[in-house]
Amino acid sequence: MKKLLAILFTSLLLTACASTGDKLEDKTAAEANAQAMYEKGKKQLDKRNYELAIEEFEKLEAAYPFGEYAQKAQLDIAYAHYKMNEPDAAIAAADQFVRLNPLHENVDYAYYIKGLANATRYDSFFDRFVKKDLGDLDPNPLKQAFLDFKLLVRRFPDSKYAEDATQRMVYLRNALARHEYNIADYYWRRGAYVAVVNRCSDVIKEYDGAEIMPETIALMAHAYKALDLKDEYQDAVKLFETNFPDRKALLRPSGLFSKL
Repeated sequence: MKKLLAILFTSLLLTACASTGDKLEDKTAAEANAQAMYEKGKKQLDKRNYELAIEEFEKLEAAYPFGEYAQKAQLDIAYAHYKMNEPDAAIAAADQFVRLNPLHENVDYAYYIKGLANATRYDSFFDRFVKKDLGDLDPNPLKQAFLDFKLLVRRFPDSKYAEDATQRMVYLRNALARHEYNIADYYWRRGAYVAVVNRCSDVIKEYDGAEIMPETIALMAHAYKALDLKDEYQDAVKLFETNFPDRKALLRPSGLFSKL
């Protein structure tokens, strides 16, 4: 009886080992297949065949939705859409990666791609041949890009993308400030001086350090003067002279508006 039990136990053990071995072999084969599919898509990506790359990466995701290569494919899909000037698709892919892999070591790249997609939303083929001032465009994508880069820098200060993101934030801040200033100037030309003051105040509060700041404070001072608000006018002049002593010409009656 004991001998029979020993034989039965050994048989079960061998069966279990064989089953485990099969599973390991299947797992290894799956990883090899996923890697091969990823490398196929990466070759297309390197050749700038972005549509073909996306096709290959999506096949990989469908066949092997979990694991290292599926995660890589998700990020590369976002990048490919960005390079194809498809910002909505790029942002959707990046958002999906963040949602599925919030703690992934490369999640900072997903935020970076989102920022790039929003920041370059106006870089279409047509726009390359038309001179454009970002200050004249819809600011919402630029605001979102600024927030994307800001989140990246705040959450991942040591990211290799942080420095570039910071530089892009400076550029976007100037563009957004210019947009608000253009609106304030529009109101000035129509005599809506209270609206001028409000817009200029927003620029001062939200975009400190922007290139358009001297013109903004000067315009606000002119608006206060037009409203006959003497104390507020003096405060604006003092603020201007403290920060931009070499640009006093902008405070003259025609100093600012002769440029516009």
